[in-house]
Amino acid sequence: MRRALAALVLGAAAASIPGAAAGGGIGLSASPLRLTLTGPPASAITVRNPGRRPLLVDVSRAGFARSLRGRPRIGRARGSTAWLRVRPHRLRIAPGGKATLHVSAASPRRASPGDHPALVLLTTRPLGVRRVRFRLRVGVIVVLHVRGRVVRRLDARALRVRRAGAKRLLELLLVNRGNVTERLGGSRLRLVLLRHGRTLVTLRPRPRELLPRSAGLAEFVYRGRVRGSVLVRVELRPVGHERRAFHVHL
Repeated sequence: MRRALAALVLGAAAASIPGAAAGGGIGLSASPLRLTLTGPPASAITVRNPGRRPLLVDVSRAGFARSLRGRPRIGRARGSTAWLRVRPHRLRIAPGGKATLHVSAASPRRASPGDHPALVLLTTRPLGVRRVRFRLRVGVIVVLHVRGRVVRRLDARALRVRRAGAKRLLELLLVNRGNVTERLGGSRLRLVLLRHGRTLVTLRPRPRELLPRSAGLAEFVYRGRVRGSVLVRVELRPVGHERRAFHVHL
């Protein structure tokens, strides 16, 4: 029987994911899972092999993006990804051992200011586990920050309501027209639900980030009893953003 090759890809964008594990005494982890580089000095990534087998790990660069709902996506290595310098390009890690990866960035003189996300991929060579062969892959997000004028601009484009059992999910489509990553949550963004000019409730979004020059959905959970048509006012901080309001049916 021909052996199957399985690829296990874990988006290191979620800080709660420590690495990749496939069972059979095989694992791979990296720390930190996110780096911000602002100049030539190199930063170190510690790569660990918590398993019982030696690992041969290939190091590569890739583009990084997020879906509308915030899921991490691996893209082609182009644009600012070429600014990344990683060494070595291959790691040999003994069982229970660790290795150090050095990451730096060299942006061109005319690089636009702001955040430029990329990804460092750590991929094991095929490993045998009974009749299945695995590749483990861990991604480390690298944000290349170019100094200069910071532009922060979020535009609210549309709002819709989606039912999820007894809850109502309000999904706000946002476009980040700025040049830095926006972290949604806390006091940065909120929705105010009104009826006949009276405030019914104020909602805050589930935490997520919105990369520069990208669109995404901010999700708000409403568990109240109000039904029917309401006016929803979008409030962004700091003030200065265009205030938007939408009529929706709960």
